[in-house]
Amino acid sequence: MRKDGVLQSEIEVLVPFFDVDSMDIVWHGHYVKYLEVARCALLDRIGHNYQQMRDAGYGWPIIDLQLRYVRPARFNQRISVRADLVEWENRLKINYLIRDVETGERLTRASSVQVAVEIASREMQLASPAVFVDAVRKALT
Repeated sequence: MRKDGVLQSEIEVLVPFFDVDSMDIVWHGHYVKYLEVARCALLDRIGHNYQQMRDAGYGWPIIDLQLRYVRPARFNQRISVRADLVEWENRLKINYLIRDVETGERLTRASSVQVAVEIASREMQLASPAVFVDAVRKALT
């Protein structure tokens, strides 16, 4: 089992009809959208969301994304998506867990890695910008 992160955020999604395929299960690519919603909630909790990242002069592209599908999500199912902050000083790594709200059954687990890129120079940073690290430290207190 993956370790819990130092900060977490959890959202609920009611699986909409337009996210399912002809087998009445969520198409695999839509899980990435659910992860993004949970990641945005986590960044808001940290106090340094995508708008603030851009205002600070940095983009944070995803350089690695891994998903493990355990059970399919289905139309009209209530799912929870939990995002856990596990690394932030040199890169931003978030672990995710998607569960059925009613049963608690694990459906999917995932992780994403992002790195800071200075917008002006388009250069990847070898360490997370101080403004982001400071925001995480503040959120931890």
